[in-house]
Amino acid sequence: MDKPKLYRKRIIPEEIVLLDKDKILYSDKTHIVTKWNTIKPKKILHHGCSCYFLEEGFKVSKFYREDGTLMYWYCDIISYTYDPDEDSYVFTDLLADVLIYPDGRVEVVDVGEIADALTDGTLTTEEMIPALRSLDKLLGIIYSGEFRTIQDRINRIEEGNIPSQ
Repeated sequence: MDKPKLYRKRIIPEEIVLLDKDKILYSDKTHIVTKWNTIKPKKILHHGCSCYFLEEGFKVSKFYREDGTLMYWYCDIISYTYDPDEDSYVFTDLLADVLIYPDGRVEVVDVGEIADALTDGTLTTEEMIPALRSLDKLLGIIYSGEFRTIQDRINRIEEGNIPSQ
């Protein structure tokens, strides 16, 4: 069976990119795990691994430097649409992000972009309510210590220990 097509949609700046070079390591009805190299070369970020949590509304990624050292875990708040005829997902980045550094420090970023997008009409309140609920759920997982379970699962899949479906 072919793997689904994945697209990344950004609101700021506005763009849709086919992630055709991403390698899907695992997928089921609630998760998709990929490995990837940066689309546009960055000074520090080189490659990574991402897990889309379809029901929860977030994506958890490991960002690596070129030498393979972990920069941080990067969590995007997302929504998605699925087209069964094309077997394709369009993942929309809903602006708010959470970074978790190797030393355990947590940083919430880009929340001001939500206010800007609501103010200028780029996003509606109806679109942002589930996004804010997803952000709240993710922060609850992080602050409760449960994020370790997510990290362990992604690490196992990345290492080739694929869960049985």
